Amino acid sequence: MLHKTRGIIFRTTDYSESSVIVQIFTEKFGLQSYIINGVKKPKAKIPRNMLQPLHLVDMVVYHKNTGSVQRISELKTSPVLLTIPYDVIKSCIAIFLNEVLYKAVRQQSPDEQLFDFIFNSIEWLDHQTEGLANFHLLFLIQLTRYLGFYPDRANASTAAYFDMKNGVFSNWKPESALYLSAPHTQNFYSLLQSNFGNEAQLVFNNSERRYLIDKMLEYYALHIEGFGNIRSHEVLEEVLS
Repeated sequence: MLHKTRGIIFRTTDYSESSVIVQIFTEKFGLQSYIINGVKKPKAKIPRNMLQPLHLVDMVVYHKNTGSVQRISELKTSPVLLTIPYDVIKSCIAIFLNEVLYKAVRQQSPDEQLFDFIFNSIEWLDHQTEGLANFHLLFLIQLTRYLGFYPDRANASTAAYFDMKNGVFSNWKPESALYLSAPHTQNFYSLLQSNFGNEAQLVFNNSERRYLIDKMLEYYALHIEGFGNIRSHEVLEEVLS
C-alpha cells in the first residue's frame, strides 16, 4: 500500500553497485530504512545528491509493518535547502547534528512532535543569518524535551551546580563527578532560557562553548544507552573558533 509522508534524511549506505540503503526519519512511520535502486546511474529517478544528510523530502512509499527494509515510489526534496549545502559553518553544524540525531533517534513509530521540531529547526538554520555559533547548543538542549531527559529547571536561577546524572539543578555539590559548576551552570541555564529567536543574544567565548558542547554530549551519553562518542563536533569547534 502506498503512503505519502515527509522525511528527513539521516544516513545513506552503499548496498550494491548501483543501490543504496537510506535511513530516513519519517513523519508517518518514524525511523525507517529504504532501499533505492539505480541511484548512481546518469538518469536515476532518485539521484544520490537528493539523499544528503538532513535534506528534507516528500515521499510516496510502500510500507509493510513486517518489513525491515521498505521501498520508495517517489521522492523529491521539499523544501530545497538554499544555504546549508553551500555555507561552511552551516554545513558543519548540519553534519554534527546529523551524527547526534543518527545516534539519538531510534524509534520506528511516529513521533510527530519530534519530527516537527527537527524539520522546523533545519528550515530555521537554512534561513538564519546570525547567531550560528550557538545554534547547535540550543538544538541539543531543546531536543532533550522530545527524548525524555530535558533538565528540571527548579532552582536553576540560583543553583551553583547542575547534576547531569539526575538532570537537576542544586545548591549542593553532587556526589558523582558528573556535574557542572560555576560559571558553566549559569551558562547552561542561559541556554535553557533561550530559543531560536534570540540565540544571537547568547555570548560565550570559544572555551565556554567548547566546554558546554563536551558536557552536553556527556549528558546525552548518560541518558541514551549506546550513544557512544561524537567526533564531528571537533571539526565544528575549529570552524567556529
